[in-house]
Amino acid sequence: MHIVLATHTRIPALRYGGTERIIAWLGRALAEKGHVIGLLGPAGSTWHYGPLTVIEPARPLEAQIPREADVFHSHIGLDPDFDGKACQTIHGNAAGARLHRNSIFVSADHAARHGGTAFVHNGLDPRVYPEPDLGHGGKSLAFLAKAAWKVKNVRGAIRVARKAGRRLDVLGGYRLNLKMGLRLTLDPNARFHGMVDDAGKADVLGRSAGLLFPVRWHEPFGLAVIEAMYFGLPVFATPYGSLPELVPEHVGCLSDKGDVLAEAIRDIGRFDRAAIHQHFQENFTAERMTARYLSLYERIEAGESLHSTSFTAPIAPHQGLLPWTD
Repeated sequence: MHIVLATHTRIPALRYGGTERIIAWLGRALAEKGHVIGLLGPAGSTWHYGPLTVIEPARPLEAQIPREADVFHSHIGLDPDFDGKACQTIHGNAAGARLHRNSIFVSADHAARHGGTAFVHNGLDPRVYPEPDLGHGGKSLAFLAKAAWKVKNVRGAIRVARKAGRRLDVLGGYRLNLKMGLRLTLDPNARFHGMVDDAGKADVLGRSAGLLFPVRWHEPFGLAVIEAMYFGLPVFATPYGSLPELVPEHVGCLSDKGDVLAEAIRDIGRFDRAAIHQHFQENFTAERMTARYLSLYERIEAGESLHSTSFTAPIAPHQGLLPWTD
């Protein structure tokens, strides 16, 4: 099958870039199954799995689909009325948007909140990281997210870590942030590492005791969560969005109360890091993600629709930060 993936950001991502990494891992896994995988993306991208076509932002996306494509898979939107053999993955929250009939979401909760049913959990290519040490880990906790986004709740994570008697390594943010207004975090219990690449993440996650992920929005997926699972880290998070799908009881603790998470962290020894890593291997590898996408591509190539028609995602009743108690 000749499949073309589309993005408006360079591949690969050097530091922050969850969607870009998913596209790269998907392309590689599809190519390893014998498919030709083209990329419609910006100049400067590196792509080894098929033709690279430079995207022209001023032209309609659909007019740039290579003729040889059997299936076109956009990660940057799709005209809801486009009638070709195409699909799009919705990576973020798109309340109120009119969506193409072949829209694919990244978790069951994500699909349901948008009025859809088709979803594929994201998957990580384990080859980007070293073999994990599944012993007892270190003493510090990790926070992996864009710390400048209030919905990621880095301040809540810092408070939980302090209550649990642990230091916190913040990956994805800076102590002083001027880009989104003056934000200064003085707490000495937190160490800020800035935007890190895969090697930097592996270094910190590989010696962490667990992941703190107390988000205050409906998380579409949460790539950081499965990255932590790869290293055998238990996950301490809020019960929003996809997280109940990703984090069963033997993998971590979900609560919107900081005291509950802190108490679970104090009993962190009850979590089996090898079992957490196994949960990752059974559910969240790039190989599993790719198999699921292939099954959807085959339906689309055969002329089926993933949803009967285009549809409009409902407006979420709660527009602010979701509940959280320190």
